[in-house]
Amino acid sequence: MGLDKILAISGKPGLYELTAQTRGGFVAKSMLDGKKIAVNMRHNVSILSEIAIYTYTEEIPLGEVFQKIKEKENGGQAINHKSSKKELEAYFSEVLPDYDEDRVYASDMKKIFQWYNILIDNGFTDFSKEEKTEDKKDKKDEEE
Repeated sequence: MGLDKILAISGKPGLYELTAQTRGGFVAKSMLDGKKIAVNMRHNVSILSEIAIYTYTEEIPLGEVFQKIKEKENGGQAINHKSSKKELEAYFSEVLPDYDEDRVYASDMKKIFQWYNILIDNGFTDFSKEEKTEDKKDKKDEEE
């Protein structure tokens, strides 16, 4: 499962895993407590694979930022999202030195670290987009 099956739902804490589609929306399972909820078109939903972080040169996909945190922490937990603004900014600048300080807020950093820690707690370690792994399979099939 890649980041394209992980959702952030505004007004709901934590992250959710897409489990099934319904006529009016879909069913998602909380990665915090395992409860399932019905999500419809009234909810503001973000798919993690579609989120990017501003830098001075380009937008970096959230999966790449998670991968950099994972490499920095050797697959372990990141800084606590409840740390001070100064600590969050210092840590984030180590992970992504050229992030746009005017467009990436401390609240964004808190979400990124909280989401990363939730994913690690749930045994999630593949932060690449699903399409990339499928592309590799297609290339292998073409070579054979």
